[in-house]
Amino acid sequence: MGMIKTSDDIDPARRRLFGAAALTLAAAPFVGFGPAHAQSRPTQSGANATFGPLRSIDAGVLNIGYAEFGPADGPPVILLHGWPYDIHAFVEVAPLLAAKGYRVIAPHLRGHGTTRFLSGDTMRNAQQAALGMDVIALMDALKIDRAVIAGFDWGARTANIVAALWPERCKAMVSVSGYLIGSQAANQAPLPPKAELAWWYQFYFATERGRLGYEANRHDFAKLIWRTASPQWRFDDATFDRSAVSLDNPDHVAIVIHNYRWRLGLADGEPRYDALEKRLAAGPIISVPTITLEGDANGAPHPEPAAYAKKFAGRYSHRLIGGGVGHNLPQEAPRAFAQAVIDVDGH
Repeated sequence: MGMIKTSDDIDPARRRLFGAAALTLAAAPFVGFGPAHAQSRPTQSGANATFGPLRSIDAGVLNIGYAEFGPADGPPVILLHGWPYDIHAFVEVAPLLAAKGYRVIAPHLRGHGTTRFLSGDTMRNAQQAALGMDVIALMDALKIDRAVIAGFDWGARTANIVAALWPERCKAMVSVSGYLIGSQAANQAPLPPKAELAWWYQFYFATERGRLGYEANRHDFAKLIWRTASPQWRFDDATFDRSAVSLDNPDHVAIVIHNYRWRLGLADGEPRYDALEKRLAAGPIISVPTITLEGDANGAPHPEPAAYAKKFAGRYSHRLIGGGVGHNLPQEAPRAFAQAVIDVDGH
């Protein structure tokens, strides 16, 4: 089990040049689709890069919006974003992986972007097992048996869940901030005051005032989280606004509030997930090949690598990404994140 310290160039001017080169390299593997589902691909670079038209597919209780590009027969990689972010966290990672021959799929999580519930009667549930099942449902809908799964924040936790509960579906994993599976019971234990302070928004969301405040100010709220979670990331308004659109999803507030209330035991989940949550509450060991990553300037609550190293029983290493990299590691250090995906896969 090793630790590698590396860095990723985060200077905006050099990032734009690199992004343009990466997009050029990735152009060849792009595969066209029929007119009903235009092929998603990053266009331009830097803060102006977008995925273009997204695809969508019915999967489980959702119609999931997602970007897909790279060769259709390439080894699949599923990239999972966190909150309050969206798939643009991977807009520079994706072409790097496509250039290596990967089929890259970046879905909007429930309550984000173009993902929608199929029924108005479905509970707007964001307990951890539900998000894990969303990934399995998406893989089933796309007829993907196994994939490398990589993510950060909510996406890292979801990747952990898939790797722990369905290791036959997860070829390998990249997880920012390591092992994030939790339980309502574990979350009942108080933390030291400094650690509790870092979770201020979780307590805010536990109140009706917090729900109303987030509903009314979700964009300003998200920008504050971006700045505190990545204190050295000098993102501009265009970069933020590109992702903030995804927070306008009609189910966004309900999903975010339920997620944080469920963690504290203040909101119930769905009985159909009880057996899965029981398994997750036991802190299952993850056996698939794994690389965990951490930015050296992550301002969000996160465990120390030593606290979770023994949770990984397969081929494992940890990498500290230097250069002032914060919580949104794939967007702040895309080369380091993409390289971790390639390395963990042994591709």
